[in-house]
Amino acid sequence: MYRTHTCGELRLTDAGKTVTLAGWVQRTRDLGGMTFVDLRDRYGITQLAFHPGDEVEQALVAQARVLGREFVVQVSGLVTERESKNKNIPTGEVEIVVQELNILNEAKLPPFTIEEDTDGGDELRMKYRYLDLRRPFVRSHFELRHRMAIAVRNYLSEQGFLEVETPVLIKSTPEGARDFVVPSRMNQGEFYALPQSPQTFKQLLMVAGFDRYFQIVKCFRDEDLRADRQPEFTQIDCEMAFVEREDILRTFEGLAKHLFKAILGREFDAPFPRMSYDEAMRDYGCDKPDLRFGMKFKELNDLAQGSGFKVFDEAQLVVGINAEGCAGWSRKQTDALIDFVKRPQIGASGIVFLKWTEEGLKSTVDKFYGPEVLANWTERFGMKPGDLACIMAGPAVKTRKQLNELRLHLGDQLGLRDPWRFEPLWVLDFPLLEKDEASGRWHAMHHPFTSPIPEHAHLLEQDPGMVKANAYDLVINGTEIGGGSIRIHDRSMQEAMFRVLGFTDEDARYKFGFLLDAFEYGAPPHGGAAFGFDRWVALFGGRSDIREFIAFPKNNAGRDTMIDAPSRLDADQFKELGIATVS
Repeated sequence: MYRTHTCGELRLTDAGKTVTLAGWVQRTRDLGGMTFVDLRDRYGITQLAFHPGDEVEQALVAQARVLGREFVVQVSGLVTERESKNKNIPTGEVEIVVQELNILNEAKLPPFTIEEDTDGGDELRMKYRYLDLRRPFVRSHFELRHRMAIAVRNYLSEQGFLEVETPVLIKSTPEGARDFVVPSRMNQGEFYALPQSPQTFKQLLMVAGFDRYFQIVKCFRDEDLRADRQPEFTQIDCEMAFVEREDILRTFEGLAKHLFKAILGREFDAPFPRMSYDEAMRDYGCDKPDLRFGMKFKELNDLAQGSGFKVFDEAQLVVGINAEGCAGWSRKQTDALIDFVKRPQIGASGIVFLKWTEEGLKSTVDKFYGPEVLANWTERFGMKPGDLACIMAGPAVKTRKQLNELRLHLGDQLGLRDPWRFEPLWVLDFPLLEKDEASGRWHAMHHPFTSPIPEHAHLLEQDPGMVKANAYDLVINGTEIGGGSIRIHDRSMQEAMFRVLGFTDEDARYKFGFLLDAFEYGAPPHGGAAFGFDRWVALFGGRSDIREFIAFPKNNAGRDTMIDAPSRLDADQFKELGIATVS
């Protein structure tokens, strides 16, 4: 071994010991006579002291003075008590008086400082990710990830789940996003797909009688990226046989509570609240509401229409929220809110404001509404002196989405989205299907294997838009951590679902014949869930960007700038695969 101890291990009780350490040079301090070096490894930092004295010691000082940042060195020396103690680190009461120094590898000057706060931008950090990962702050994300993975496995194993690996090279099947495809050299002209999820395989494991399955698994989706989405990501994937929805909610609520307690020391004694999809959309404008703060939507159609204000009179929906304590905001601040909702990605036309100040009620539409009408609005919003109502109008679905963006923005502005306060929620009873207005075709809201709630099964082919799914999502702080459903386990029901989705019998047979056949050999009732492991770790780490918790992530263009991937293949590889390129 190159070391007897790590750089985070030594304490005052070790004084007098001769030890050997190995690690990276964090920084050096040349004080003219003495030289000090901070040596870092995964476990911490230890100060090295080089004292000038005899010829050997002076040679060591000279050697220490040439050390640069990130040099890899091995030192041996005596543990002594520091005169100037550093209470900010666990090893801050001791130092090593160096007796031997070996430079194991020199290093170029890093492109950014490798400390808690770095001067490297995101692109530079990702290009030199192996350097960024040396930073203790970044490494702590992966210590958290490791602990969470262990806690997940322990909980599910205690609940009788078996961890089973499923294939990575599979058949391309429609599951909502684009597949990444892989050409087959041995079967030229044919392609594998990388799995968007192990969905059909975990259902087949239920048919096989495995009863309870889980896997912490890589999944792949070729879709546009954002802070909580990567082309390859990790799921906690689970399935259970002979269960109903309540059994699954209880099991995975237990998993969530176990993680909160094991990782964060948080106790949740009460059951998680539950909310229907319809209620979430009505009150918050999205299916993953952030319950850390209020600002529930309040509709004003009955109070605001018919007074000659064209924007409200012609709107399908007039709806608003109450920002408590914001009546004193300046014109500049409210104009900034209008500019925010007018951004192309939100697309609203504006906001009507109602302030309750010391002078009384004041709105931007005073000439259309008298004091009595505005007083009715304040009652609807539950306003009090000092509050500010923000009102939007337009097509119902679009306006709710726009107001949701404004609500979240206000939550950020007012400091209401504390990352260390957790508000979990189950969202239930999603629509089974949604219609693409352009094509007129129905699409599965989750995936084509989701079962209708039992009382709606007969409506599947008669009135698809009315059918609710036997599905559920776990939402924490406005983030969809995961979800699932009770699955279809009957061939005739699955074939009916494929017909509603526009599959011909031939299409269904070609894409999913293996699953339909399996359902004829005694498929048990089953259901399951999948949770975004990267998202969950990021949530517990107090961050929103999952890239910080993935060792080697892609950038927003789907590129790995460190290894320069994706990259072109050479002509011989294309020839071997039987693929012609298009120039």
